[in-house]
Amino acid sequence: MARSKSRTDKNYAGKKLSEGKTITGPEIIKAFVKNLPATPGVYRMFDSNSQVIYVGKARNLKARVSNYTRYEGNPVRTCRMISATTNMEFVHTNTEAEALLLEANMIKRLKPRYNVLMRDDKSFPYILIATDHSAPQLLKHRGARRAKGHYFGPFASPAAVERTIAALQKAFLLRNCSNSYFSARSRPCMQHQIKRCAAPCTGKITKTDYLELVEEARLFLAGQTKSVQQNLLNEMNKAAAIMDFERAAILRDRISALTIVQSQGGIGAKTVKEADIFAIHQQAGQYCVQVFFFRAFQNWGNHAFYPRADNSLSESEVLGPFITQFYQTRTPPKQILVSHQLEDHQLLESALSLQSEHKVKIIIPKRGEKLELVDHATLNAREALGRQLAKTSSQKKLLQGVAQAFGLKEMPRRIEVYDNSHISGTNAVGAMIVAGVEGLVKKHYRSFNIKSTTLTPGDDFAMMREVLGRRFSRLLRESPLDQRESPLDQRESPLDERESHLDKNEKKLPEGKQDNQELDDQKQETQQETQNDDVLPDWPDLLLIDGGKGQLSAVQKTLQELELENTIKLVAIAKGEERDAGRETFHIPGQKPFMLPARDPVLYFVQRLRDEAHRFAIGNHRARRKKQLVQNPLDQIEGIGPGRKRSLLSSFGSAKAISRAAIADIASVKGISKQLATKIYDHFNRAN
Repeated sequence: MARSKSRTDKNYAGKKLSEGKTITGPEIIKAFVKNLPATPGVYRMFDSNSQVIYVGKARNLKARVSNYTRYEGNPVRTCRMISATTNMEFVHTNTEAEALLLEANMIKRLKPRYNVLMRDDKSFPYILIATDHSAPQLLKHRGARRAKGHYFGPFASPAAVERTIAALQKAFLLRNCSNSYFSARSRPCMQHQIKRCAAPCTGKITKTDYLELVEEARLFLAGQTKSVQQNLLNEMNKAAAIMDFERAAILRDRISALTIVQSQGGIGAKTVKEADIFAIHQQAGQYCVQVFFFRAFQNWGNHAFYPRADNSLSESEVLGPFITQFYQTRTPPKQILVSHQLEDHQLLESALSLQSEHKVKIIIPKRGEKLELVDHATLNAREALGRQLAKTSSQKKLLQGVAQAFGLKEMPRRIEVYDNSHISGTNAVGAMIVAGVEGLVKKHYRSFNIKSTTLTPGDDFAMMREVLGRRFSRLLRESPLDQRESPLDQRESPLDERESHLDKNEKKLPEGKQDNQELDDQKQETQQETQNDDVLPDWPDLLLIDGGKGQLSAVQKTLQELELENTIKLVAIAKGEERDAGRETFHIPGQKPFMLPARDPVLYFVQRLRDEAHRFAIGNHRARRKKQLVQNPLDQIEGIGPGRKRSLLSSFGSAKAISRAAIADIASVKGISKQLATKIYDHFNRAN
């Protein structure tokens, strides 16, 4: 991304404000406008809690911000945003394109409530032919593209990448081992035995021939599939003509593998070599954006996103900001196909071209194959949103049932479930899973390595106290209770809160002169927006603990120490007789234990949550145990990092050989001083 020479200005109107008086809305914005220049830039609006509520860009800051100095002519959403503003900050940029990129970066980082938010910012995998070694390797790659080599992607599905790499290994026999593994080989590995690697590590293939295979693979992934397959077919026919049937069979298998790769892409394209396709659909105040990736005339997968946006915005107004945020951490292709006309069409093209350092063209197809591809993406967006709405509706019914079963006054928006996993106290971990209106929210899952040294091995109650203590101590620091909506039994519903906020706005409309009918329409619009506000809060409304009275008492004690016992609803789930599912007993502080009907949907829902917490806890425990099993004794020595560890193992071959070496021999290794050699020797010879 190109960097702009920007300047940040804060509190333009700070000296003009009356001391001891908090000014909000048009009054404070007018004070800022007086000092603003007519230059491109980005502005941020803050509320009374110093939280960013909106980020915008402008070609002319003074003219753009002037629109916020009055309520008249602005929609109710903007009026509420103006009313909540207590401060503003500005960043100047050289061009409007730079401002657009900076705006998208700030939105993704700050997540303001009044902006369109992408929410699901997953990274997509690539296929990488790494060329930083004399024998290039074929890899799956995620993250920043810093490694030297040829990148192909993105792929929407990691599983598709794995299948493609497996087929490419059969077709081109490229290695996928690490460079250190490659350099340590003295004979071919299993990959060569099963005909998935040409074994360049041991000279089974010459360097020149191996590089030819690498080039064939690069051409195939770049879209020249027919020429590569035709060359292999010609070689196979030549081998068969001279009776070299063994080589002909190998070439036949390679052609078959390439055919498999081509068939995995689903719908293909004849005229679209490389493009990303964006199609958006709106229904019931929610949005779905389908993104299709076409590379080398093939469909490399698609993914559905559900951005958060005000339901008063049109599909075009949502799609433009979404695309800008989407490419903040990705390189756009030369061609982008979209389903709707974008407001800042040319500006977005300029910004993406500036970021990617190549020309990017945004096209709204009118006919032909491109239009068919966009229509296909739109159909997928419509169907995906329909499934999402059905799922959300079902989830809301279950959450309403949970509220009724456990005595909550309103539907819980965030449920946290806790569980522990260990073997006789070893490698103990705690796990937290989160569920909300949209189901399981895996990006909010957390695992806790049990750190207490005074804890009795296997003490589940003490483990639960440690996990809950760490979780809520941190939550109190990062999101204090006074910034929470309100306590569980006293808070207003979101609808009441927004209606009261809207009433304040209506009183502040001296220039609007709106009649009662217009105000009623605004209230109705606000209510519709409230119904679609599915932002996951920081604080849970319900805690589910896997366990009985003992675990419940342990958690109660922890919450009492943190003065949170009357803030969060707490329920413990005790397994039924003989651990039978469906016979669970629920324990709530101050109530008698009870059971839910055997076929109650709420019971099945709670069982799924408990089982998910159990699965997550066991998975983390196994990962920790596996890591301990393969841990090298050198990892326990202070001062031994990856580089020195690699040097020692390269010189001695194993940790066991190092343990038998003399101090002088250890000190002879590059990077190992005599003092460190003594420390290593003492570590392995403490008994002596």
